[in-house]
Amino acid sequence: MSHSRARIAHLLLAVIVVALDRWTKHLAATRIRLYQHITIIPGFFRLTHTENTGAAFSLFADSPSHWKTTLLIAFSAVAMVIVAGLLWKQSRALTSTGIALSLILGGAAGNLWDRLLHGRVVDFLLFYYKHYEWPVFNLADSSIVVGACLLVLEILFVRPKPNQADL
Repeated sequence: MSHSRARIAHLLLAVIVVALDRWTKHLAATRIRLYQHITIIPGFFRLTHTENTGAAFSLFADSPSHWKTTLLIAFSAVAMVIVAGLLWKQSRALTSTGIALSLILGGAAGNLWDRLLHGRVVDFLLFYYKHYEWPVFNLADSSIVVGACLLVLEILFVRPKPNQADL
């Protein structure tokens, strides 16, 4: 596969993530009142419309700093530039690295979109067991985490093939 086709495939995957993220956030924001719960799997999963001014999984949401949103936007923009640069160098599209970086790029772009327009991100997925709850999150957060996990798995378990010059 040529570099240009690999780049198109990576961009397409990132755009699909952004589109799905925008669509699911729109559905949550327009069909579920703020802080309303819709139980999907009793005792385990529900949809809950919240708006997060912090980072992924509500990190720093309680911070009173008026610079928080600006710093989160700047961090997201820098991360996207770095990830896009790494993707640009990929020569093959269907590698775990390319897929992982595309998922991270799409997720970061989805959350950045919300932050730029509204200063907050719509979250709506809530997993829980009894009184233990995972922080509410969205599809963009999931995409970033899955991409990061793929990169970690690749680092831990994929051995590079020896180069002929190394033999």
